[in-house]
Amino acid sequence: MEYGTPYEQYEQLTQKVDPILRTASYFHGGMQQITIYTDNGMVKHDTTVAPVSEIEETDWYQKTLEHPGLNWFANYQEETLFSARKLAFSGAREGVNILYMDVDYQKLFTPYAETLISECGLYITDQDGKLVFEESRFSGKNQNYDLTYSEFLEQRDRGSTDYIILCEQSNTTGWTMWLYQPVGLAGEAMRPIGVMAGVTILICIFAAVLAYFITSGMVSSRIERLTHFMQEVQEGSMDMQMESDDRDEIGMLYRGFGSMMKRIRTLINEVYLSKITQKEAELKALQAQINPHFLYNTLSLINWKALAAGEEDISRMTLALSTFYRTALNRGRNVLQVETELSNTRAYLEIQSMLHDGDFDYEIEAQTEILQCESLNLILQPLVENAIHHGIEEKTDGRGKITVRGWKEDNCVWFMVEDNGVGMEQEVADKILTMESKGYGVRNVGERIRLCYGEKYAMKVESVVGKGTKMTIHFPARRLTDIQKSQSS
Repeated sequence: MEYGTPYEQYEQLTQKVDPILRTASYFHGGMQQITIYTDNGMVKHDTTVAPVSEIEETDWYQKTLEHPGLNWFANYQEETLFSARKLAFSGAREGVNILYMDVDYQKLFTPYAETLISECGLYITDQDGKLVFEESRFSGKNQNYDLTYSEFLEQRDRGSTDYIILCEQSNTTGWTMWLYQPVGLAGEAMRPIGVMAGVTILICIFAAVLAYFITSGMVSSRIERLTHFMQEVQEGSMDMQMESDDRDEIGMLYRGFGSMMKRIRTLINEVYLSKITQKEAELKALQAQINPHFLYNTLSLINWKALAAGEEDISRMTLALSTFYRTALNRGRNVLQVETELSNTRAYLEIQSMLHDGDFDYEIEAQTEILQCESLNLILQPLVENAIHHGIEEKTDGRGKITVRGWKEDNCVWFMVEDNGVGMEQEVADKILTMESKGYGVRNVGERIRLCYGEKYAMKVESVVGKGTKMTIHFPARRLTDIQKSQSS
């Protein structure tokens, strides 16, 4: 479909795409985020639409292009899980469109932990043999039978006679479930093994069917009808009746939406009749969840209007502000990718540069080999902020400059934030990281690194009066997976 203006495109996204994707997430509690990545030149819109350029460098993007159908990616250490597939819309132009679905790791795998019988162990591996999930139920004196993953692989590969090892592979995901139990404890525990294998396949099939619903249903007439009902609700109509005899996922969505409307009407009546005080607290909690989306949608609207008006500076600042807050919030996660942390810092410097009318220069350099390493969230921005407020803004002669450098050394990631501002006595600089300091941002960065990685990873502050200040931090170089990279963006 062609749009006359960027704002018309924005309206279609907010009125059509956003409600469909978020409704799907609402009715499937394990679905945390649904994003469509496209190469059609669209500007990033909240968490629902984003340019393909954001994921082109990831391994999972290349695998998704190479393998048609649904592809699953999991990380055992980080307890993260998502799926991706290439979309083919009927009648649409040729191009790359990727559907990304972030799934709640705990909600997907909790059934395995709850149904696993005693004196038995479980491992789930992906199509490449990497560990996805593990659970074991050995008690008392039998705990010595519990195998680590490396011990399990050794038992499996040498054809152990000490353990009964069974496996079941899903044709949908390519994952394999491994069940093991000592021969002497097998007994009646053998009966539920088939049940567990069935549970594995059913859950995988459910996820695949859900993905199919999202990809194919988006262009169907039934989804358009559902969107019409949702628009009526938005306009204040709460009395419509939604029923469907269809037994597929779209039919379930219809019935679920109808049930939701009934619950809403009941809730409204309760509020007006007897529970106003109680519901006020619930509404405040709901507002806390809505506010981030409100912020992103507002910034997105400003950006679209700026583009339509040809105001590139406004668009640039809006995108920088949106990038900064999206990364800063990071969906509550404390760890992200170095590349994302640098992007957040660049957005902050871009905003500050515009606020200061371009009165200072900035430079960000980082070795490629550290970009995929993990980093604590918001460890560079407080250092940059300190450099601006206490170094550059106080400078009266010459042009200010802030330099951010990142490199790998001795199996650690190093960052240096340096300014050519007014500087300070080294005695004063030494107190920045102590309780004597009035400021909190820089000290907070040092404390977070120390608590997370240990005492030996202390921050260093060096300063010379009239020449500037240099702050250096370092932490272990640990690779952050492509899964986390996508989720942090």
